[in-house]
Amino acid sequence: MTTSAKRAGLEVEPEAAAALFGDQIDVARSFTSTLAEQGEERGLIGPLELPRLWTRHILNSVIAAPLFHGRVADIGSGAGLPGLVLAIARPDVQWTLVEPMERRVTWLSEQVAALELANVEVVRSRAEDVRPAQGFDVVTARAVSALRTLIPLTAPLVRDGGELALLKGTNAANEIEAAQKQVKKFRLSAVRVEVLGEGILPETTRVVRAVVR
Repeated sequence: MTTSAKRAGLEVEPEAAAALFGDQIDVARSFTSTLAEQGEERGLIGPLELPRLWTRHILNSVIAAPLFHGRVADIGSGAGLPGLVLAIARPDVQWTLVEPMERRVTWLSEQVAALELANVEVVRSRAEDVRPAQGFDVVTARAVSALRTLIPLTAPLVRDGGELALLKGTNAANEIEAAQKQVKKFRLSAVRVEVLGEGILPETTRVVRAVVR
């Protein structure tokens, strides 16, 4: 498929995009266009994602941007969802994108350079091998694994009193129930599901938030 054909299949930018990205919208458009052109052939997105790329992936990620502050790690960044999208929307926050696969690290690094994102560091590593000099203020992840598996990978990276903000699907509440053993072991408190984007996006985003002590 040619680049022009791929672009022709890309979802039209929703009206909400400009409001959510503000003065960063042109950077977001550039990233989305490049992901649409290269994402499938580089194994970053599936062949059916172009008609819903903005709605299901870009806006689903950026709607959570107000939740972040300070130093944030995105675990399993993959195509840059949510890490690169959030870094575009929040240039005032320092982002560390953690990804174990070399080809995805290459993609992330290329995009950081092309988009001139001075607030992003890309680290090739598994989450369990990351050893930050100090804990992160917030750790996030999207579509990585179930909470009972994800909590042991993410909670140890958070500073005392910091937060988890994990983007999950419609089964988020059930995942919390299934992960009660891990919630207790890693001393999570104020564990809840926040639904973002109601009345703004056609598909809301669910974020599991918790404080780590």
